[in-house]
Amino acid sequence: MEMNQESKPIIVGVDGSSSSIDALRLAARLSQAMGHPLEVVTAWDYPALAGYYVAAEWAPDRDGEVILDAAIREAFGSQVPSDLVRTLRKGAPASVLVEESGRAEMLVVGCRGRGGFVGLLLGSVSAACAEHARCPVLVVHSDHDPTHVKSQSRSD
Repeated sequence: MEMNQESKPIIVGVDGSSSSIDALRLAARLSQAMGHPLEVVTAWDYPALAGYYVAAEWAPDRDGEVILDAAIREAFGSQVPSDLVRTLRKGAPASVLVEESGRAEMLVVGCRGRGGFVGLLLGSVSAACAEHARCPVLVVHSDHDPTHVKSQSRSD
């Protein structure tokens, strides 16, 4: 299907987690099927407790760029969609994605990111996006998610 350059993008939030990589792959398929451009967003921020010494030695914006590039490479290899747009934004991931949702056709996120606690059904970012986004939100669960339960058969 041909992309309509005037149409709103399908935006996918990526933090480098396996869940976000799965979300990126699915968002790419949806983008192609629906004829909307694909935009990959990674947010970065300084931790609240980072002192000057840590901040002077550490560049979270560069880390964000590395995460974004690695996620795209892992999801697509050398077959990166031609319409893919990369966006790196400063700010808390949930806030950035909710803000970006105002211009999106759909927001796609993984169910759990790099942080969080095993046993939660949704991570804090995906939960915030589902509650506050200004467009439809697709939360992608994957086999990599430790809360994803597979049925098993047992023979005695």
